[in-house]
Amino acid sequence: MNRYRPRTFVLELLMVAAGVLFLFPVYALVTLSLKDPAQTAKSPLALPKPPTLDNYTQAWSSASLGGALLSSTLITVVSLVLLIVIGSCAAYWVARTGTRLGYGLYILFLLGIVLPFQLGMIPLYNLFSRLDLIGGYQSIILFYTGIQLPFTVFLYTGFIRALPQEYAAAALVDGASHLQAYTRIVFPLLRPITGTVLILNAVFIWNDFFTPLLYLAGSDKETVPVRIFAFVGQYVSDYGLVFAGLVLGAIPILVVFLVLQRYVIKGFASGLKG
Repeated sequence: MNRYRPRTFVLELLMVAAGVLFLFPVYALVTLSLKDPAQTAKSPLALPKPPTLDNYTQAWSSASLGGALLSSTLITVVSLVLLIVIGSCAAYWVARTGTRLGYGLYILFLLGIVLPFQLGMIPLYNLFSRLDLIGGYQSIILFYTGIQLPFTVFLYTGFIRALPQEYAAAALVDGASHLQAYTRIVFPLLRPITGTVLILNAVFIWNDFFTPLLYLAGSDKETVPVRIFAFVGQYVSDYGLVFAGLVLGAIPILVVFLVLQRYVIKGFASGLKG
């Protein structure tokens, strides 16, 4: 058995310090959300005495966070469904075909990861504006699906290439079509990487501020980050409402992360265990 050494004690202290460092923003966020403006101005980092939930009620009512949460949920869920369906199907074909076309498409998807998506913001906005899609869910869902598709295909392709080809081959020998082999044999095996795709894309889509501000600002379909931005003005900023809104907006995506976090490592490891 390994003995407890001074080096181990130092490493434990470093890990505790790192944990405290990462938890401090969470402490500040929750603490400030439970204070009135007077307490915030007097002692911003002290514990609230007494704590108040007025910031949460005001943030929910004045910023219409209920509608914003529904908009963010709808945009995130539909975008994720499209990414999983299109990305996994494209990755299956790219990973299993041995043609130059498949290799060329894979390189094209990799270029989509390397190139910054800001390069296409103005042309895409002009296109959606001409199609009269600005202010609607269609434009931003199409944007997120297109922007995140290369990354999704990249994750799925690496995982599918690690799968034994005998699974799908046996189904094809038994008379199944390629679509049946994929939906009934291959896709259930993609559960670990699908969890990774869900978490990484959901966090990006849910927390994105600039794109909803560009496509949905001024409409009744604004997302949570855009609605919270309304609390910040040029001369007056109610930080209690801002932090309360941030807490309310972070809870749904935090729940999703806690539920699916065990799939992240499994997906990156490209393993079939568990």
